[in-house]
Amino acid sequence: MINIAIDGPAGAGKSSIAKLVAREMGIVYVDTGAMYRAMALACLDAGIDLDDESKVSTTIESVSIEIQYEGGTQHVILGGNDVSTTIREERVGKGASSIARYTAVRERLVALQRDLAAKQDVIMDGRDIGTVVLPNASLKIFLTASSRVRAKRRYLELQEKGEDCDLDAIEKDIIARDEQDMNREVSPLKQAEDAVLVDTSDMTIEEVVAKIRSLADGD
Repeated sequence: MINIAIDGPAGAGKSSIAKLVAREMGIVYVDTGAMYRAMALACLDAGIDLDDESKVSTTIESVSIEIQYEGGTQHVILGGNDVSTTIREERVGKGASSIARYTAVRERLVALQRDLAAKQDVIMDGRDIGTVVLPNASLKIFLTASSRVRAKRRYLELQEKGEDCDLDAIEKDIIARDEQDMNREVSPLKQAEDAVLVDTSDMTIEEVVAKIRSLADGD
């Protein structure tokens, strides 16, 4: 069974890279961040204060999240509705970082993620895949880049969507999310001891994919 874990901070390109590697290797890509975003969206839609751990924990008990694949593309289904596009909104991303601090949220989603990895070859990305979700993964990658580079990438993505954005504000938000992810009590963001560090600041997407493929092949 092939299980590849990719961890790293917000905006490091984990999802984009993981999708490409999965396609080249013919394995399933599991976007764990999408699961947390779906949980956050459910709480936001319910009008829950995301800083209220008790209410968030109670709300997620009845939330139904499914991962479906159509033509090799992952679709996130929340309560029977496809929310694959909605969960990419900035407000949902911030919300996901907030609720990921809570034990009840993480326990619910980690169980689902492990079940997916036990049934098939997968590449999975997130914040604690190599340290918590798949500690026995056959390959662990810690993907990172400078906060400025990550902010520029996000800035360009938003511009392409026609959204008004400010580069400095985006970088400030990324730094804040890094701080929150690295210092949360439950499963903080950190590099697994046996993970390979890959800094993509000066690398193209193609170079990063080639690097991970090489590592997966044992080169």
